[in-house]
Amino acid sequence: MISPAPGSRLSQRWRRALEVAAWIFFFVLNALFNSLNSGVDHPGAAAWEPWVWEWTSALVLLALLPGVIALERRWPVRFDTWQRNLPLHALASVPFSLVHVAGMWLLRKLVYAALGWHYEPGGWWFNLGYEYLKDIRTYFLIVGALVLYRLWRLRQHGEARLLAAPDEGPPVEPVERPERFLVRKLGKEFLLNAREVEWLQAAGNYVNLHVRGRDYPLRTTMAAIEERLDPARFLRVHRSYVVNLDYLAEIEPLDTGDARLKLHDGAVVPCSRRYRAQLRERFGEATPVQLGSA
Repeated sequence: MISPAPGSRLSQRWRRALEVAAWIFFFVLNALFNSLNSGVDHPGAAAWEPWVWEWTSALVLLALLPGVIALERRWPVRFDTWQRNLPLHALASVPFSLVHVAGMWLLRKLVYAALGWHYEPGGWWFNLGYEYLKDIRTYFLIVGALVLYRLWRLRQHGEARLLAAPDEGPPVEPVERPERFLVRKLGKEFLLNAREVEWLQAAGNYVNLHVRGRDYPLRTTMAAIEERLDPARFLRVHRSYVVNLDYLAEIEPLDTGDARLKLHDGAVVPCSRRYRAQLRERFGEATPVQLGSA
């Protein structure tokens, strides 16, 4: 598990806290308005019943949210993937709805029983179809919000890509081993020296380039980018991590056979025993090794 530098760790913590707070606020506000509307639509119900119906639904949806986020990361909806991944999300909306309906019905039965009442959902086949029509809309609203949020973050923080070969004439630098990455941020493009990348981390369909406390996502796989990095400077230390040896400050061997790598920015990167032999060849570590500054 990566431990970012103090500044980036603080911003990451605040970002995650704000994201969680935003989702909770959305579901609470939605449940509040739905409860008021449901009370108007069901004048014969007890005053507390619409609140139980809507808040049990909101609680289950909130519990399902991490799963939807994980699926959207696994099947991201982008311009180049939406035709393939949208049908997968449509299929995923079926178990999403079934779990939502079963969960909220169970919670309602528990609340009703605690109050000495009996909860009966009525014609469940009809209700199931009705609930699915609402749930598929909710599912894709969540996916749409995730897509828009990702696009906003990429615009704010930048997205990297490899320099392409020119249509005419020789490239200005080796395309197979780039010396620079092209970063697009806030509508502007600038070049990022490859030697300034401190470490790389695989993240789904992206590899995050960590540079001075910022992450620039590059749409590629770790295996593909590893082949294009300078082996004299970059070393694979884990299936999900590559480090720039110029920024490596300390190697701490662990009893498990793995190692813990501390970088100059304060980040801690895992080194699995599969890749530790390569570190031994470079530095001959048996006890914690202090390395020179970058």
